[in-house]
Amino acid sequence: MARLLLLIWSLGPMLWQLYSSFRPSEALSGGGAGTGWTLAHYQQLLSGDPPFLTYLLNSAVVGASSTALTLALAIPCAYALSRLGQRQARSVSAVVAAAAAFPAVLLFLALLELARDWHLANNLLALSLPYAGLCLPLAILLLQAAFRDIPIDLEEAAQLEGLSLWQRLRWVLLPLITPAVASAALLVFIFCWNEYPIALTWLSRSELLTLAPAMARIAGSSVFTIPYGAFAAATVLGSAPLILLMLLFQRQIISGLTQGAIKG
Repeated sequence: MARLLLLIWSLGPMLWQLYSSFRPSEALSGGGAGTGWTLAHYQQLLSGDPPFLTYLLNSAVVGASSTALTLALAIPCAYALSRLGQRQARSVSAVVAAAAAFPAVLLFLALLELARDWHLANNLLALSLPYAGLCLPLAILLLQAAFRDIPIDLEEAAQLEGLSLWQRLRWVLLPLITPAVASAALLVFIFCWNEYPIALTWLSRSELLTLAPAMARIAGSSVFTIPYGAFAAATVLGSAPLILLMLLFQRQIISGLTQGAIKG
């Protein structure tokens, strides 16, 4: 019974948004005139200018490029950190942990100046630069723990077989930490999918907006009425890709997040 109540409590907001997305606007506004079910909110989003799917595609492009860049930098950094001496690794890890805990909002003005001076505004791929920088410390810490769990004897055996450093990393080590890589990739992707202030200021063209600033525009699209139905439909469409990713890779994600927590 307790598990059922917890499940209902957890899924309640999602189920309410799903329910609201199919209800007429009159019923949601409290007028009581609307009855039955409707697809009008979804039709409004999908037929907009630009269509709502454009925002989802933009977020997917930004998330994929940022995740690829973050992993490309984090994997070699995490490997090098895991092979340092214990005292050196502890010092460097403390610096990386401090960077991961640093409030990203304090960098907002600096990033805004960089976007203006380097002409990075209205460029989806350019968003991968600040996003990767913000996600890099956490990804390094997560992957470092996974690399540290791999016995050094295994790598030495591969070295005796004539494999170079990059070959050992590619063919021996990376397959063993696939769950940790999947976890880091998903965490980075979720951050990029939901990030709001940087995307809001770096992107001003409607056709280039990502999901978060597009949702803000929908919520404030009317002065006199709140578009509950359209916002609920946008929430459902915006959440669906992340839910699908979590369902597809939940086993790898759980394994990656717990890797290194249990020894023996």
